[in-house]
Amino acid sequence: MPKMKTHSGIKKRVKVTGSGKIVHQKSGKRHNLEGKPTKRTRRLDGIAEVSKADVPRVRKMLGI
Repeated sequence: MPKMKTHSGIKKRVKVTGSGKIVHQKSGKRHNLEGKPTKRTRRLDGIAEVSKADVPRVRKMLGI
């Protein structure tokens, strides 16, 4: 049986923390920032945890 390959798209988008949580950057902060309120762009800063429903699928894609 061949080795399972990591999905190259997901490995660029998520990170696994030391405690095993899967985190990602929030979406919507790449372009058209002049048209978005500063409050909104600040809210989109930082990282967020992957939703509970998506965790099994993401883990499978990462091969963990």
